[in-house]
Amino acid sequence: MIDTYLGELDRRLHGCGRFKADLLEEARDGLHDAADAYRAGGWDDVEAERRAVADFGPAAVVARDYQAELGMLSGVRTLWKLVIGVPAMQIAWDYARILTFGEWTKLSTPSPEWYMVITRVSHGAVFLVPVVGLLALLGIRWLSRRLDGTGLARFCGILIALAVGLNIGSIGLLIAATGVVDVSRLFLSVPCALLMLAWVALSIRLVVLARRSWGGYATIVA
Repeated sequence: MIDTYLGELDRRLHGCGRFKADLLEEARDGLHDAADAYRAGGWDDVEAERRAVADFGPAAVVARDYQAELGMLSGVRTLWKLVIGVPAMQIAWDYARILTFGEWTKLSTPSPEWYMVITRVSHGAVFLVPVVGLLALLGIRWLSRRLDGTGLARFCGILIALAVGLNIGSIGLLIAATGVVDVSRLFLSVPCALLMLAWVALSIRLVVLARRSWGGYATIVA
């Protein structure tokens, strides 16, 4: 009966495999401990497991709480990727440009005023992303004692979507504007080109993680 119950929990939960496995292992240990206590009280194996499962609670209710925890764990991991990964990519690209290409004055084409505005906005947005991420992490810590799991997961999902959208929007706008002005600027050097591709890959990965986090919240409220 315990294995059947855990199988139902497994089917209801969606999220990071490692976090999910940890929660299911925690549930397994708790159920077996409860069943052992009933066996010590004189109940047979079947009744002991039935009572342990009944005490643990309906799978739908337990899965809702576990799903909220899964969403939070995945959300916090995504936020740390935003806080560390996005500015690290920007700094690494700038250093690669200085070391392998040189100053912007070496460019062969002029930079229109509108393009300079876009680059300033884009660079500002890149460094705003980790600020939003840090605020989200601090907010989660502060709200963890004031909101239930569903409310906290929703708060986390909204801020992740905001930060990821800000990142993907800024890098997309910069690449598009650079392509209009002079597409060769996207390939100032091999290291710069590789870092730009890595940044795009990271941004896409963050979008996937953000959608997964929001999907976990949708599963909770459903």
